[in-house]
Amino acid sequence: MEDINTNAQNIQRAITWNEIKTLLKDFDRSKKYYGVPRGGAYISAMLNPVDNPEEADIIIDDIIDSGATKKKFEKYNKPFIALFDKQKNPNLGWIKFPWENEGAVEIEENVARVIEYFDSINREGLKETPKRYIKFLKEFLNPPVFNFTTFESEGYDQMIIVQDIPFYSLCEHHLAPFFGVGHIAYIPNNKIVGISKLPRTLELYSRQFQNQERITKQVAQRLMEELNPKGVAVVLEAEHLCMAMRRVKKPNCKTITSELIGAFKNDLNCRNEFMNLIK
Repeated sequence: MEDINTNAQNIQRAITWNEIKTLLKDFDRSKKYYGVPRGGAYISAMLNPVDNPEEADIIIDDIIDSGATKKKFEKYNKPFIALFDKQKNPNLGWIKFPWENEGAVEIEENVARVIEYFDSINREGLKETPKRYIKFLKEFLNPPVFNFTTFESEGYDQMIIVQDIPFYSLCEHHLAPFFGVGHIAYIPNNKIVGISKLPRTLELYSRQFQNQERITKQVAQRLMEELNPKGVAVVLEAEHLCMAMRRVKKPNCKTITSELIGAFKNDLNCRNEFMNLIK
């Protein structure tokens, strides 16, 4: 199995025909297989294929990802199998099969199909949009890696705040942007951090498919892990375009989330000082 590209979030692997033959070696060829289009059809053709699920003993696909396809075929009451199952092994990463184009091209074609459902992909302004959109996602969803540089606090034990930090994210429910500002504070124990690392930490967790509550918690937890401070406070204020542009259509609404740990949670005076400073 050849690694095409490796990063922290997505390992891409290319599967060869020989590997597929090896995986199918012990399959029972006396059984009839219906292959789910399109990947499953290639696999069933290497076994004992039939043309529809009703005739099959087994329904086969190339990969089980979200499980939506498997659920769709439950009505046939037949065993549903796949060469790879992300439900059982979520760390498989992106699998490229030999009947697929290179990863980026394959994804661009899928984006083009979505656009075609609503508009003409042949319009001048839309022809290159799939490529541009994938380029945008690759850039946005890969925030820069950084070293969490710390220093001795030299006895400083008062509140440190960086406020009004701009951030942008993509709602994991609708893939619509949400954006706003963050306020991050901590009270040192023995270590302080270069102040640029607070905005970088917010950027690291916001530039994903996310929800605001999770970002708030992840930023606070990361600071606790790295600094072991007396307390951490994170407040995010954001506008969600999924609420401004659809359904209730209420623009300019602000969603505020907070995560208070240690002194910020347990000491009322400390909490009030922080809240007053970020007003």
